[in-house]
Amino acid sequence: MTTSGTSSATAHPPAEEPGLRRVLGPKLLILFVIGDILGTGIYATTGKVAGKVGGALWLPFLIGFVVAILTAASYVELVGKYPKAAGAALYTQKAFKVPFLTFIVAFMVMCSGLSSASAAARAFSGDYLSELTGDALPPTLIAIAFILALAALNLRGVSESVKTNVVLTIVELTGLMIILAIGAWAVLTGDGEPGRLTEFEADGSGYALMTGILGATALGFFAFVGFEDSVNMAEETKDPTRTFPRAIFIGVAVTGTLYVLVALVSSLLVDHKTLEGSSGPLLEVVKAGGVDFPHKLFALIALFAVTNSALINIMMASRLCYGMANERILPRAMGRVLARRRTPVTGIVFVSLLAIGLVSTGEIEGLGDTTAFLLLCVFAVVNVAVLVLRRDRVEHRHFRTPTALPVLGAITALVLASPLADRPADVYIRAGVLLAIGIALWAVNKLVMRARPVE
Repeated sequence: MTTSGTSSATAHPPAEEPGLRRVLGPKLLILFVIGDILGTGIYATTGKVAGKVGGALWLPFLIGFVVAILTAASYVELVGKYPKAAGAALYTQKAFKVPFLTFIVAFMVMCSGLSSASAAARAFSGDYLSELTGDALPPTLIAIAFILALAALNLRGVSESVKTNVVLTIVELTGLMIILAIGAWAVLTGDGEPGRLTEFEADGSGYALMTGILGATALGFFAFVGFEDSVNMAEETKDPTRTFPRAIFIGVAVTGTLYVLVALVSSLLVDHKTLEGSSGPLLEVVKAGGVDFPHKLFALIALFAVTNSALINIMMASRLCYGMANERILPRAMGRVLARRRTPVTGIVFVSLLAIGLVSTGEIEGLGDTTAFLLLCVFAVVNVAVLVLRRDRVEHRHFRTPTALPVLGAITALVLASPLADRPADVYIRAGVLLAIGIALWAVNKLVMRARPVE
């Protein structure tokens, strides 16, 4: 992996609006990436992945880890080359110069963040909360209140949001370390059933086994999404060209290792059917681990973890609105910044309202699978874009990934997004409806831009 020169494409925010404040250094960004990846995926969907693949729960997470590293390398090259807030939308526009495709990619990224936040909200109101409060509180109302509280925190400022992220990241890492400690104790005392680790749920032909593994990997990939969100913080990061490579690679490596180990422990201690039936699968691991760890305390840790996922996704979606407005993909009003707090106020309000709407469209598994499907489609485009943009030479030095990695990244993303992954039809329906909404918004935006042409 080498470095190469690139053109400064730094776009300036509108003259009448203040810019974003650069507050993220290397350590904060690493914790930010880890916190963005960790959370709802591993804490809430592990059981659903087990239901698809069986006791060999570790395999989908291992494959997902490889796919995430391939695409992360492309994002690292592109964010170093173009250190701006619009992320995949910016890369798509620079590579293909097709405004419609740019808008659809940006809209898919935004919807993936919001469906992820909605899955987190659903997870927050599930079995982990029930362990603390019982079943008296209405889940949908809790989920809506949850999103509103996170929107308020985002409005206060990125510094407050990132500091909260650091605290929550440490808490959720602690929760996963507890799971690993319980697993180590089980191995030392002879508990658990190692034979489960090689059991597959799929029966019949090799094709059924392959589609089962691909389906489990596609859903499990939801646990890895988040590293791509961090590039939208480029304008709030100190020296982004040098800071991002280490932060993203360390973040994906740490979380990928933790996921595989947690999956091994989960399958070792709990039958995959029990895991599948719970929206709090890691709580089942704690209960089965033979260690006297307070169940309510672990449930509280898990609630912090899913809160962190939702916080960062709403934060990123609002910054994406800001970046797209500055690129004139969305109306300039979407880039409005709160003067005193210097946060993208219009974007925060807009994405929070959309997230509230999504909460009622599905449960954790469906929303998580929708998130993964949308992002796999985007990742295929980004991996191709990094190759196309090799011809765009620029002045400053930046990370350059080996050509084979984006090629493999595009292929694996397309395979996991295809019908071979054996995902439920409602995922495609939900994604199709979201894209139809996006096309309608594109048409409206074109009319607005024609009425007020860009100089």
